Amino acid sequence: MKKTTIILMFLQGAAAIGFAARIGDIVDVAGIRSNSLSGTGLVVGLNGTGDNSVPSAQLLASLLRRESGVTFSSLQLKSANVALVMVTAELGPWSREGSLVDIHVSSLQDAESLQGGMLLATELRGLDGEVYAVARVAAISTNSWTVEGKTGSRVAKNHPTVGRIPNGAYVERSELSRFVELVGQQRYLTLTLRNDNFSTAERIREAIDTLYPGAAFAQDPGTIRVLVPESIAGENLIQFADKVLRLDVEPHVPAIVVINERTGTIVVGGNVSISETAVAQGSLVVKIKEQQNVSQPTTPFTEGASTVIVPDSAVTVEERDGVLITVPQVVTVAELANALNAIGASPRDLIAIFDALWKAGALQAKLEMM
Repeated sequence: MKKTTIILMFLQGAAAIGFAARIGDIVDVAGIRSNSLSGTGLVVGLNGTGDNSVPSAQLLASLLRRESGVTFSSLQLKSANVALVMVTAELGPWSREGSLVDIHVSSLQDAESLQGGMLLATELRGLDGEVYAVARVAAISTNSWTVEGKTGSRVAKNHPTVGRIPNGAYVERSELSRFVELVGQQRYLTLTLRNDNFSTAERIREAIDTLYPGAAFAQDPGTIRVLVPESIAGENLIQFADKVLRLDVEPHVPAIVVINERTGTIVVGGNVSISETAVAQGSLVVKIKEQQNVSQPTTPFTEGASTVIVPDSAVTVEERDGVLITVPQVVTVAELANALNAIGASPRDLIAIFDALWKAGALQAKLEMM
């Protein structure tokens, strides 16, 4: 039987006493982002676990022609010791020329494993087609292993066709982020909430105004614009942003119940309440037993008869009488949890109870099914 996890205790404490979070922990600063890089590369030195494909042979032939000037046919270079891979990296918002970034290597063909392989130098390009980094020649760490017996049995741990190289690429061209926007003669810092909310946006505006009066305004429930005072010099912009992002606010916790029926997880928000109602909770216990029976001829050596395996299924259903219990109006998660425990609902039944309460209009929260 699938177990259901109910996440109540943390939210219960949060609703009871409230909690403060730093502005920098609940917002993103507009303009600060990384850029995705990718490139097609070649892994060599594999012990017969490569892809042995035409594309990898063509890439190897092109590489040898460029390096040595000798032209080979791709059919001559087909080998299971090489593999065609996709190399990806994230160019950080402050990565400068000469700095190192981590890279990930993934097989593109039917290679069995990249374990023990060496990645050749690979150009990493952005979506604009420009080269921003170059992966250096380095060994791949797959954090996995594969063992194969002579009879074809095979045991593998993790994913041997995916690996990473820490500090595996040199940044050749930086794309530095700008977190201050210049509009006319005014400088602005734009904060975007990770969870849009009217109350949280207003609380952030109020907190910033206590430090810099009249500098902040909420453009919408997800955006707060902060005017950089003229007294803040350019070399002090980092200090200004740090002061703003370190301010404490109390985020608004929405009244919401999130249910993931596939994993059996229920998350109840701190402001969830239910109106006075009555709940009848009953359970059906279904038992299914699968077994294999052997059917054998009653008379030995019967012509045309043979022994066969016949599947047999047995299904039993038990119904337990439900109890009608009146649930008083509750206003906190703690009282809601106590009320549900008083009903004696099994974890599996809680999903149906929340759904029924919402449809009856007794659940004062948004119900979201994942």
